[in-house]
Amino acid sequence: MYVPFPLEIAAEDQALIDRYRQEPAPLLPILHAFYARDGHLSPDALRAIGKALGIPLADLYGTVTFYHHLSLEPGGRDRPRVCTGPVCCQRGAEAIRAHLDGALPMACAGRCDEPVPVLVADETFVAQAPGRLERRTSSPLPPPNPGGVEECVFAHIRRPERATLKGYRHTGGYQGLIRALTEMTPAQVVETVQASGLAGRGGAGFPTGLKWRFVAAETRGPKTIVCNADEGEPGCFKDRAILDHDPFAVIEGMTLAGYATGAERGIIYLRYEYPETYHRLAAALRVAEEAGLLGEDILGTGFDFRIYLRRGGGAYICGEETSLLNSLEGRHPFPRNRPPYPTTHGFENRPTVVNNVETLAAATHILARGADWYRGLGLGDRAGTKVISLSGDIQRPGNYEVPFGLPLRTLLYEWAGGPLPGRRIQAVTMAGLSGGFLAGDALDTVTLDEESVRSAGSMLGAGGIVVIDDSRDMVEMARQAMAFFAHESCGKCFPCRIGTQRLLERLEDPPPVGSVSRWEEEVRDIGRVMRTMSACGLGVAASFVTDSLLRHFPQQVQQTVAERIHGHRASATGGAHPEQEDPA
Repeated sequence: MYVPFPLEIAAEDQALIDRYRQEPAPLLPILHAFYARDGHLSPDALRAIGKALGIPLADLYGTVTFYHHLSLEPGGRDRPRVCTGPVCCQRGAEAIRAHLDGALPMACAGRCDEPVPVLVADETFVAQAPGRLERRTSSPLPPPNPGGVEECVFAHIRRPERATLKGYRHTGGYQGLIRALTEMTPAQVVETVQASGLAGRGGAGFPTGLKWRFVAAETRGPKTIVCNADEGEPGCFKDRAILDHDPFAVIEGMTLAGYATGAERGIIYLRYEYPETYHRLAAALRVAEEAGLLGEDILGTGFDFRIYLRRGGGAYICGEETSLLNSLEGRHPFPRNRPPYPTTHGFENRPTVVNNVETLAAATHILARGADWYRGLGLGDRAGTKVISLSGDIQRPGNYEVPFGLPLRTLLYEWAGGPLPGRRIQAVTMAGLSGGFLAGDALDTVTLDEESVRSAGSMLGAGGIVVIDDSRDMVEMARQAMAFFAHESCGKCFPCRIGTQRLLERLEDPPPVGSVSRWEEEVRDIGRVMRTMSACGLGVAASFVTDSLLRHFPQQVQQTVAERIHGHRASATGGAHPEQEDPA
């Protein structure tokens, strides 16, 4: 007779479970504890976890198998994983993967400034050529600001020992929290952040002070501050640099948000692909608590706030805030329907602030320096700065903190050195991949602010920009982007689940259509449905890829699609050149 759960849980299994079961969001750390111990998640482990947490085995199995990096196969944790994101594909990722025995592909691993990353268990390597792996334990420091402009988030990040508590405090760290706890009411903290004009830096751009105000106004508790560090957008790697070199800025920012909103707990949700960052953050949290800057009675003010660190399992959709919340709660990480919003019904259905890494780091500087100072960092009437992750076919890739309103051309050519020798810039992706392509006159006219980028038919989003030079096939670049979205679609809604697959089919060779005009009609129609009907932003973002491809590269699209259609027909008819049904 089949018994779904064991009658008894082994003592060693029970010890792993008991270590986390009384904390918020226990499932993820328990899964990782078993995974690190056994090298995979066995049926016995899943039965023990399900029994202890009261999760039906079928639900637990469905949740675990949703994550890309949590393997059920023995030895699965130790199999090499090679990044096959857009930048790494440009740098020979497939050849590197073929050279590694049993290596698996993984979506963009957030190291576009150092391609090609290879993850083996909890160690990160960079393969610059097949057969040569170099260990990496930290992110490159941001290059010195080439424009000589005043920075916010990167103002002190290059200082020696900034990543230590001593170095952080020596360079002005915790001045904002001290000022808030000793001189300001929670309402005044909220007002300062709101007056600064700081908006979410994870992509959505919602005003940070307003979000804090909504949660502060709620009377139900416990309230939670969640740091969204699931930086999964291809072409984005800014959060990793901040967490590696300035972890206490994020910890201080979360503590400020807790004081401002009345929250007593915080959770950092870190993406799986940053194992070294995980250990660095865990150590920083311990140091902050030992110094009286976290936990009970912070700085002797009577304010209590504790932060828990949680590591994801590898899923792009968990960067969407409601999917992230479901993941923390141990549920299948589908996006939630909104309203209600996390500010009233977030983690455990309670009021919750979800902020990005960069947003929280900026808040610490705002509380230390003031709202007017931050507003003055932008150009014209634009408030503040934005960290841009720049990669691809560019001479000096890296993270650049730019004032809002800086011309895109200035960043590309003056700050980052322009295209590689002998090449010209054909296009850039915006918002990682989610904003599609910018090309043509937009490369010379767009400024780096949401209003300008949206007027050009794209979005700034999280601030990832991948440069594509004239050696690249734009239809192939779009196919790679669509393959990513099709792979990462959570499957909850059919417009995205089916739409990404249908668009991918039309970008592959041969396309399943009879003419170029039919191809364009179908691609546009699928995109319209996805933008109108998708449950979250993934389906919308995927449609931006093909829409921008058609808008900026109509001749390249027509030539490539026509060649694929006619080449397939010629092959099917033994090489005879067919009649062209569509002269386009």
